[in-house]
Amino acid sequence: MAISDSAAAAKEHPIPQHNASEQHGVAQNNDPALNTAHEHTHRHLHHSTAANQGREQTEYSKGTTHEDSAIPSQDPHHHNVHPRPIPNGPSSKGSTAVADTEKGNFSPDNRSDEDPRTHTLSSFYQKYRVYFHLFLWLFFTGFVHLLHSSLRLRIWWIAGLILHGRKDSLSSRTGWLKPFLLWLVITLRLLFFYVPITIITKPMHFVWNNTAVKIVGFVPNKMRTPAGAVIVVAVLLIGGFASQETVDNTRDNRAVSLFGLAVIIFVLWATSRNRRAIKWHTVIVGMFVQFIVALFVLRSGVGYSIFSFVSELATDLLGFANQGTSFLTNPTVPKLGWFIVSVLPAIIFFVAFVQLLYYWGTLQWFIQKFAVFFFWSMRVSGAEAVVAAASPFIGQGESAMLIKPFVAHLTQAELHQVMTSGFATIAGSVLVAYIALGVNGQALISSCVMSIPASLAISKLRYPETQETLTTGRCVIPDDDEHRAANSLHAFANGAWLGLKIAGMIFATLLCIIAFLGLVDGLLTWWGRYLNINDPPLTVELVVGYICYPIAFLLGVPRNGDVLKVGQLIGTKLILNEFVAYTNLQTDPAYADLSPRSRLIATYALCGFANIGSLGTQIGVLSQISPSRSGDVSRLAVSALIAGALSTLTSASIAGLLVTDQAAFFTPSAPGG
Repeated sequence: MAISDSAAAAKEHPIPQHNASEQHGVAQNNDPALNTAHEHTHRHLHHSTAANQGREQTEYSKGTTHEDSAIPSQDPHHHNVHPRPIPNGPSSKGSTAVADTEKGNFSPDNRSDEDPRTHTLSSFYQKYRVYFHLFLWLFFTGFVHLLHSSLRLRIWWIAGLILHGRKDSLSSRTGWLKPFLLWLVITLRLLFFYVPITIITKPMHFVWNNTAVKIVGFVPNKMRTPAGAVIVVAVLLIGGFASQETVDNTRDNRAVSLFGLAVIIFVLWATSRNRRAIKWHTVIVGMFVQFIVALFVLRSGVGYSIFSFVSELATDLLGFANQGTSFLTNPTVPKLGWFIVSVLPAIIFFVAFVQLLYYWGTLQWFIQKFAVFFFWSMRVSGAEAVVAAASPFIGQGESAMLIKPFVAHLTQAELHQVMTSGFATIAGSVLVAYIALGVNGQALISSCVMSIPASLAISKLRYPETQETLTTGRCVIPDDDEHRAANSLHAFANGAWLGLKIAGMIFATLLCIIAFLGLVDGLLTWWGRYLNINDPPLTVELVVGYICYPIAFLLGVPRNGDVLKVGQLIGTKLILNEFVAYTNLQTDPAYADLSPRSRLIATYALCGFANIGSLGTQIGVLSQISPSRSGDVSRLAVSALIAGALSTLTSASIAGLLVTDQAAFFTPSAPGG
């Protein structure tokens, strides 16, 4: 399909057999991954023939990533012991690419690519998959429970309702919801291995095309974006000003929060890299979804319970790395809370786990679904959406690993978005630490979830997309690495090696960045003594704290002496990290007299990884995943840091609009506790 707005450019620089997306107003991408001669499809291991009807086809490209592989090449003798062609299927295009083990690269060939895997288990599974799926569904639907030496068959989610529904620590009213939702997801996934998804999508498309599409059709094209903006502003006004006033959450303060939100958007527009290329659809929908998510989580026990459950699962997954750390050291070491023994082992384990998921084809499936849905809803790519959705739960370094094969092929705007999503939120793995300090869990979780649409909107405002991408509307997956592992154990081991390199890069980069910041602080303090600035000493943190004074004011902090204090907290977070800022907020006597509204806004404003130290994490992870993009990553890092910080601040503004019972949210810890 040709792209209308770039037709002239395509004629000047034609690309034969180009796999075009549905994007409009962007330049055609010369990435060889979009050349159909390099693409093929994989036969789906789980789907029946009927289930494949009407599905979006995911294309895979070979020989299009021009940098050293993260997975070492196999010895020629081993590589060809058990050759098995990758089935091309009816949609294969042109010649395939094969590995040249002597030259270490990929070249077109008329024969099928040789896969080093034996496929014994997968062949057996494919033959009897219906029985495997039936057993899996029965396992999750009804499990055998040994009680008083008798076997009793219990329905899983009903058992969850009866046994845990009244005891759930998150919500006594919604304890049944989490096991039921998990059971429902598993059931539907297994069902659609055999039933065409079109039984759901066709009625949805019919309803959508005969309702919303027809209504929008009455609005002229030039008026649709302004009309959407007016609707979003109306929702913000009604949702923010309809509730009753409280002591310090007056409508005047809410008006300041709303004005601050408008100022942030204006500043991003004014400093945008390309104002003409801004997709206002993405910005408007992102801000609208951010507000709706805030209502769902803050005003609904169900919403809070769902996202708490997801966050707990992510925390538990990363927490398994502590068992490995305990084995290598002793059980007390993971409890120390040191970055080197708590964060880095979790990253190594998660990188290995993600490599395993790519080997199984799980993440490719998720990215393909995200590519279709988020292009339809927000006009962003699937890779961007995956990272944005995952960042609040697994963290900035781990979330980038989810799109490892795509990093070498990301556009500049996509790289900016990936880093912005990481900076805009904290991870589920550190939520427990902040809750232990006394910070309200509902505020933290709502801020994390609100950052998903916010980071997409803010990044696309600051750095609009101007080029065609691989995962917008359709999905082209570079899988040069994923089929080079001989089996699951090989893939997991390769992931562990890559994780070790990423952890080492993060360690070294963080050490150097923080040391350099200490050098700058030392020079400023020395110079401050000559200017008689001694109490407090002149540091980067102090300077940024005063710079953040107007930011705190625009967020809606009451003008009763709290503005400077909140500004200093934001400065501490930007220069040091959010943990230090939260510790000061909860334990420092200087902040004990903050009003409930100021404490609320500060809590939301601090809930993000946007600080100088995190630059090391982002640069370290992305540079190791794709060394050829390290220059682009470094050039975009500061802009993404600012965009991520502003994304977090928009959540603080919206919280200032919505939350009326601020005093019920926070109870400061005792000083020194």
